[in-house]
Amino acid sequence: MIYQFLDRSPEYNDSVFVAPSADIIGDVKIGADSSIWFNSTIRGDVNYIRIGERTNVQDNASIHVMNQTGPTVIGDDVTIGHNAMVHGCTIHDRVLIGIHATILDEAVILSDVIVAAGTLVPPGKTLESGYLYMGSPAKKARKLTDEEMKSIKTSAENYVKYQRTYRQVDTYESNPFYTPEEKADSK
Repeated sequence: MIYQFLDRSPEYNDSVFVAPSADIIGDVKIGADSSIWFNSTIRGDVNYIRIGERTNVQDNASIHVMNQTGPTVIGDDVTIGHNAMVHGCTIHDRVLIGIHATILDEAVILSDVIVAAGTLVPPGKTLESGYLYMGSPAKKARKLTDEEMKSIKTSAENYVKYQRTYRQVDTYESNPFYTPEEKADSK
């Protein structure tokens, strides 16, 4: 659902996919070709949220802000993994936030970073460009390989393709992700 809050409504264009079960509230702006997946929540109620272009917020992820003092700003070509928590922080371009990772207040993640699944980035921590971070609290694990750096952008590009397909799918039967057998079983 898309909710207005205190006279502020989410803003995005037709190139953005928003799953029917996603909730987007208040002062939220989403860039072109981005996608907000199933059961995710983006709540810009007591501050603003900005999400760049070609960024994907995957299933069950939550994005919120700090009351009056800390917006959440997410750059271009970012992947926010399933069940991730992103709160009152800044994430630059070409970042992959792993499944179940938590990014807390006033943390800053510079461009070209992978945050491993389950990682906790504590309040106020800055993650340097070009590294894999993991653990609780997050620690620099190692420098990213060239292949891993490319994979961050590839992840974002893949989700642009997925969301374009989902925007064209009207029914279960027309969904190209299901096999003919699965479609027959649904009847």
